[in-house]
This record gives sequence, structure tokens and C-alpha cells, in this order.
Amino acid sequence: MADDKRPEETEVEETPVVEEPVAEETPVEEPAPKAKAAKPAPKPEAAPPVVRAQAKYVRTSARKARLVCDHIRGKSVAEAQAILAFTPRAVAKDWAKLLSSAVANAEHNHELLGDDLKIAAAYADEGPTLKRFQPRAMGRATRIRKRTSHLTITLTPKE
Repeated sequence: MADDKRPEETEVEETPVVEEPVAEETPVEEPAPKAKAAKPAPKPEAAPPVVRAQAKYVRTSARKARLVCDHIRGKSVAEAQAILAFTPRAVAKDWAKLLSSAVANAEHNHELLGDDLKIAAAYADEGPTLKRFQPRAMGRATRIRKRTSHLTITLTPKE
């Protein structure tokens, strides 16, 4: 059998703890952390100004309005005005009016020249639908949906 030898247990004498009277500590105010000097962030190139105009509740369906706005998207303002002037759809007049409003916004609010702008985005969203009823034969009625749309044009300066 193996001898199991235990290490001898040594007695540790405990020294009595003497409590010293605690002096009232005055709160030491730590110095406020110094604000780091703000380094001027490198100025990124200024994003070109974006001018937006919106016509809401236009009495045409969004589907018909999209047929016209597809023709002018991405074009210069002068080219878009020429396209709208000769587009044989009623909603083209609404788009032309909105385009002239966006150009006026750019000239007045952002001090841009109307000739140096292009159409960045043009889209037509659906607005609320007016619901009406038309009398039909044998006492029936048919629902008439008078659709509206919200037209939006966004202009940016040409490169």
C-alpha cells in the first residue's frame, strides 16, 4: 500500500485587526474630462441639390399618368417641355404644369438655372378613389371608380 502522506497542517496565527478611526473624507472633485478638440471632418463633396414638386389628387388614373412620365424621365427640362407640349394625352398638361412648378422652385429656392436641370425622377402614385354609382337596368347599380393620382417630379443639376 502506498503511504498517503498529508502535508503537515500549519497553524496560522491570526493577528487582531485594529480598526482605525475613519476620518470623514471630503469628496474630492475629479477634474472634468477635457473635451477632445473636435477635428474638422473632411468635407465630402456637396451633394447636388434635389428639387421636388408634387401635385396631389390629380383627376386621372396613375396608370395613364405613368404612360406620360415614362417619356420624360431622365431628359433635360427643355427636352421634357417639348415632349409634353406635343403629347396627345390630357394628363400631359398636368405634367407640364408640375414641371414648370419644379423649375420655379429650383430657381427661387435653390438659385439654380432652369436650363441646367434634368429630370432625375418622375413617378405617379395612386391617390384615393372616388366611388360613385350609375343606375342600370332592372334596378341594379354599377360602381364607377373615379381614380386620382399623386404626381411627383425630382430635378437635379446636369453634370
